[in-house]
Amino acid sequence: MKFCAGIITLLLFTAVTAHPIGKPQQPDPYRQLSEVTPLPMALDPAFEFRKTKLTFLGDVPGPRRGRGLTGGVVRDPSLGFEASYRFHGAVTALDFRQRLGHYFDFFWRAKRPANITVRLEYRQQNLRAETQAREVSYQNVKGSYRTEFGIIGDDFHTDGRVTAWRCLLIENGRIVAEDKSFLWK
Repeated sequence: MKFCAGIITLLLFTAVTAHPIGKPQQPDPYRQLSEVTPLPMALDPAFEFRKTKLTFLGDVPGPRRGRGLTGGVVRDPSLGFEASYRFHGAVTALDFRQRLGHYFDFFWRAKRPANITVRLEYRQQNLRAETQAREVSYQNVKGSYRTEFGIIGDDFHTDGRVTAWRCLLIENGRIVAEDKSFLWK
């Protein structure tokens, strides 16, 4: 019995204190750039975007059962899950309103250690051709990562839908990988 209690205590201790080796700490939240400056392009095969997941939540879900955010029948359970994941913890109408907008999840890989900045450049409907940008910096990364950006809340309600975007991996002031929407010029 003491042996089992000792094993359980050891497992709980390692589960609480374990962290992935070689992975960086949680990056600082994004920072909004006041001015977007063009950078030189020097694509590097050591960096790549693996996948991009785009989610748009543009309507507050009501008590409709079996229906999606647009009123149509949800055929794929993952669509309903994404909305419930993003709205988790929202109680009031204001909470739901602050979570409406565009969510961008970028999955990328660095095959060698590097200091990387992930930049999302985007244009919104009410701002026309003005380009805005947000950045997240990572120090000494190697491996696969996920970076999430959200154009939500007041940014979404004031400036409108995102009409075009591009995401960049930047190393030493150079663009080493790029992923962009069809409408990006």
